[in-house]
Amino acid sequence: MLRERNICGHACVDSEAWDDSRERCAMNKVSGGVRIALVVAGLMGFAERGQAQEVPPLEKIQSQAELDKAITALDAALFDAYNKCDLEKFANFFVENVEFYHDQGGVTLGRAALTDSVKKNICGKVTRELVPGTLQVFT
Repeated sequence: MLRERNICGHACVDSEAWDDSRERCAMNKVSGGVRIALVVAGLMGFAERGQAQEVPPLEKIQSQAELDKAITALDAALFDAYNKCDLEKFANFFVENVEFYHDQGGVTLGRAALTDSVKKNICGKVTRELVPGTLQVFT
């Protein structure tokens, strides 16, 4: 479950009982598939670039515990950049030809387009806070 705050500080919760009229939070509902896609893209792109020394490359991960630790670290780093609008750091999580699928906005092709979309639609408008104990990794 994700808890986010819009620019006015209102909490938005990603759940099956989402009521957009109640929260009025644009782009605050991030589907599970999108979260996993972002984290896996980060795991593949960010770790391969050697910029996440504490996260081993995917082929070196040998257990569920190691995978959980790697994804948790990458999730925290990715959304730290997202929340602080550190676009250079955010962009470094993704390969150049990333394909990002949003449940409402459709497909965004390429790292530059994805980063620009975050700049236009996220920066200064929303933040993302993971509710402790809710991150799940499935293999």
